[in-house]
Amino acid sequence: MSDHAFKLAVCQIRTELNKQATMDKAEAMVKQAAVNGANVVVLPEMFNCPYSKEYFSSFADAENGESVETMSSWAKDNGVILIGGSIPEKDGDKLYNTCFVFDENGTVIAKHRKMHLFDVDIEGGIRFKESNHFAAGNEITVFDTKYGKMGVLVCFDMRFPELVRAMARRGAEVVICPAQFNMTTGPKHWELTIRARAMDNEIYYVGASAARFEGFNYECWGHSTVAEPFGMVIATCDETEQILYADIDLNNVDSVRKQLPTFLHLKDDIYKVAD
Repeated sequence: MSDHAFKLAVCQIRTELNKQATMDKAEAMVKQAAVNGANVVVLPEMFNCPYSKEYFSSFADAENGESVETMSSWAKDNGVILIGGSIPEKDGDKLYNTCFVFDENGTVIAKHRKMHLFDVDIEGGIRFKESNHFAAGNEITVFDTKYGKMGVLVCFDMRFPELVRAMARRGAEVVICPAQFNMTTGPKHWELTIRARAMDNEIYYVGASAARFEGFNYECWGHSTVAEPFGMVIATCDETEQILYADIDLNNVDSVRKQLPTFLHLKDDIYKVAD
């Protein structure tokens, strides 16, 4: 393996109504992923909180709270970079949908507050207004690791190509997205968007979903998926609880960009919006 190659694992967890039960399950999955050789482990969006409005406040933690401390220990104990999915983060009187990232020593090296909140009303499908419960973040989150630069965003953020492009322009060669697409948009847009973001920016793109909770009032699509810089799927799964593995080699980013140099030929002077 080169210095830029690593094994990635997505822990596609089914979030339980009991927070401790979910945390115990997550701990076991992170450990299993590490035992199986994973260097970078990813949890899904709201992995320890049921994705429904009646749970957000009661499951919330502060930045220095129990969930963050616990995830830090998982990263350190297993020697992995941990992309901590997202949790409801309490900050004063506000809640954020926040992803914390930990290095192998358990140190927080990045924090992304979901920027684009999930406010949708799809005819004949789902209706949800995340902004009733969460405040929006406003930062592009790119961070250094020993393998190279990575970026993280959360779920609905991935629908905005400008954000992923900005991350790639800042050097991110793999973008990781903890998410919970739903049963309306998941079948139509999940894989399509993952492949498009990878292809447009010639990067690796990781869609890390929760497992489906059949019968819960929000059923997510599942199907965690990884696409490589040419836009092809290299790992995917169904909606059930499991660990998905993918071998990532960030040298492929430069290789693809040389073969098909779209990312190297951007004409920012022409694209910019007129004042």
